[in-house]
Amino acid sequence: MRDTTTLGETTAAVGRVVANVERVMAGCGPAVETAAICLFAQGDLLLEGVPGVGKTMLARALARSMGGTFRRIQGTPDLLPSDLTGVSVYDQDRGESRFVPGPVFANVVLVDEINRTNPRTQSALFEPMEERQVSVEGVTYPLPSPFFLIATENPIAHHGTYPLPEGQLDRFAMAATLGYPDPVGTRDLVTRQLLRHPLEDLEPCLSADEVIRHQHAVRLAHVDEAVIEYAIAVVEATRTHPDVVLGGSPRATLALTRCAQARAVARGRDYVLPDDVKALGQSVLAHRLLLAGRTSSAPEAARSVIERILREVPVPLGFAETA
Repeated sequence: MRDTTTLGETTAAVGRVVANVERVMAGCGPAVETAAICLFAQGDLLLEGVPGVGKTMLARALARSMGGTFRRIQGTPDLLPSDLTGVSVYDQDRGESRFVPGPVFANVVLVDEINRTNPRTQSALFEPMEERQVSVEGVTYPLPSPFFLIATENPIAHHGTYPLPEGQLDRFAMAATLGYPDPVGTRDLVTRQLLRHPLEDLEPCLSADEVIRHQHAVRLAHVDEAVIEYAIAVVEATRTHPDVVLGGSPRATLALTRCAQARAVARGRDYVLPDDVKALGQSVLAHRLLLAGRTSSAPEAARSVIERILREVPVPLGFAETA
């Protein structure tokens, strides 16, 4: 691994983040793991689900687990692009303009209910998500490092929501869906919060510098040429599927490969298996698909399409499947 970082240290770091967030979340193991993998893969995360299932709580717990600055933005229909990115103001004392950074200038940014903002404001996040910078009045300002954007989204059918543009959905490396917990999970949730919310006592388990170091370490996990070809084949299959109008982009292939690296390291391996690609197929690809006969992606239907594709695309020979 890079510098003095060992595989074991990075594997342990992922495990600490997952364990820390699970102190707050009840019955959300898969979503928590998805969020941690996305963080260490240097992606941005979309949390989908109906109101009240813990999307915001998961995002806040993940932000608290990671050291650095944190800002929360509440999505509303009247939110302006400058409310996110910042604005130039004229300083009368100095006789010149100066830039006042918006809330997007933080290590962890939570955009709560992103699809309650209008399309113009949603588009203001394109550059920060893709290039880790903001351009205002012709001047470009780099964002802090590390930068991790987490957005929560209510179902499109709910009142007061706008569909996210395909270009923005494609910029989210991963998406996790939170559903209603079962009775055991609900009982655990209520019990944990009877006297005091566990989020109030949650402490960071990594510093911002440590996050950067482990993100660099993840990038060094070996990806065999056959595994790359497998990831390419899976994404290409989304473009030719009869139920899909808009399939995965080259950006989706890159995200699938990088997230597979993070999953491999989380499991103590410095190499990626096709199994890592298969395990992440739905969370990396489903939210990007535009299905035939629909004006927006339908999570359940899109995940079903990805599941069928993963069954049909042949796995490279010579790789043993592991959990």
